[in-house]
Amino acid sequence: MFERFSRSWALIKASASVLKQDKELLVFPLLSAISVVLVAACFILPLFGLGALDGLTEDGGEAISPLAYGLAFLFYLAQYFVIFFFNTALVGAAMIRLDGGDPTVRDGLRIASGKLGPIFGYAVIAATVGMLLRALQERAGWIGRWVAGLIGMAWTVASFLVVPILVTRDVGPIEAVKESALLLKRTWGENVIGQGGIGLVFGLINLLVVGLGIGLIFAAAMTKTAIVVGLAVAAMVIALMLCALIQAALSGIYSAALYRFASGEGETRGFDSDLLSQAFAPKR
Repeated sequence: MFERFSRSWALIKASASVLKQDKELLVFPLLSAISVVLVAACFILPLFGLGALDGLTEDGGEAISPLAYGLAFLFYLAQYFVIFFFNTALVGAAMIRLDGGDPTVRDGLRIASGKLGPIFGYAVIAATVGMLLRALQERAGWIGRWVAGLIGMAWTVASFLVVPILVTRDVGPIEAVKESALLLKRTWGENVIGQGGIGLVFGLINLLVVGLGIGLIFAAAMTKTAIVVGLAVAAMVIALMLCALIQAALSGIYSAALYRFASGEGETRGFDSDLLSQAFAPKR
């Protein structure tokens, strides 16, 4: 197990080295975050629909109208489509770098624009899964929440390579989900530990940023100047946003590298071949 952690950490560092070469990859998660906020702003009614879902009681209380479920599904669909579009652009650009090229933001957007159909289909699948898990959580009490959490975790792991598959292959979303699940057998250790490792590292970084930010805000408050306090709050928020962008970019690069080697795409620039070959030993 320690060997897997060490290997996964080395792969994360390799992903960071790729990001260092192509800092423009951060543009894609930034555009994704802005678009998600805009979509949410355009879906006030679906947000109320999701609130209605939260209002379901464990003893089968007041039923939710079909309209609320329909609006909630559309909200999920729009959000997932935006997220997957820019993630496809990120992974597409990362693939160019891993193949030895020098990608631009336009390259990533061009790749994503050429995959609108599969992206939309995958968004439909993800939105359906999200709605089913939401309904299970609300209708089955704590047992439903526990089961939905396990299923959601399994879905996240099994679908981790869907976007790289859509980028590199001319297949539909269902085929991509199936192939991603099959490749899970070869990427099990690095997939789970790598995702968890990125989340753990940035979780600790975020805690540090929040701690330093709170200290900075308290120090600013001592000045009794609203502008200084505002600047301190803004600095903490910007730092947290930057961490989120870097985390998203690293996750995209990481998934691209995992898929390239697992699918036999050839040499992956910036990643040690021996390290990758050890990472994809069959799961026992």
